Amino acid sequence: MAKPILYGADYSVYVRIARLALEEKGVDYELLPLDIFAPEGIPAWYLELHPFGRIPAFEHDGFRLFETGAITRYVDEAFDGPALQSADAHGRARMNQIIGTLDAYGYRAMVWDVAVERLEKMPPDEALIAGGLRRAETVLKVLTSLKARGPWLLGEQLTLADLHAAPIIAYFLKVEEGRDLLARFAEMRDWYARIAERLTFMNTEKVA
Repeated sequence: MAKPILYGADYSVYVRIARLALEEKGVDYELLPLDIFAPEGIPAWYLELHPFGRIPAFEHDGFRLFETGAITRYVDEAFDGPALQSADAHGRARMNQIIGTLDAYGYRAMVWDVAVERLEKMPPDEALIAGGLRRAETVLKVLTSLKARGPWLLGEQLTLADLHAAPIIAYFLKVEEGRDLLARFAEMRDWYARIAERLTFMNTEKVA
């Protein structure tokens, strides 16, 4: 069976989410670098894999996917290794709720409105950052309310919800405002400290 190929850049939050799923399952895969922000633009061949020109895209034995959620669920179900989704309907629903919340409300606020704006814009838009921090605070409140008792977001089992949340929050923590805000949410702070110590998380960290 051919080695799966993941197309994308190591700076990408969503590429890292997909890589975490592959790493946690113990899958031998190839990361094919693709920078969608390169000056020459997106290669025409890549639009056959992802017609919207985003990352990541995925290929396994001729089967192609885009959208991170589809990729991570496929990885969990197609390969041996520890299950990354709950066996019961309630757990899967909660996992999907957390992932949907992060996609709809967390990613833009934490990554782009706060971290990227603070790190890469000169001068940064302080109003945009302030709004992003307000939304990020709501997201952290929601995650705290949804988190089950135990080490991971759904309790004793590490799931795709954890793998989805961790890279988004990791990017948020690149800036002081993100670190200060997370420190106010003890459960989420401790959860992040646990997942940050995992070898899979360290293996997927972009090397500057």
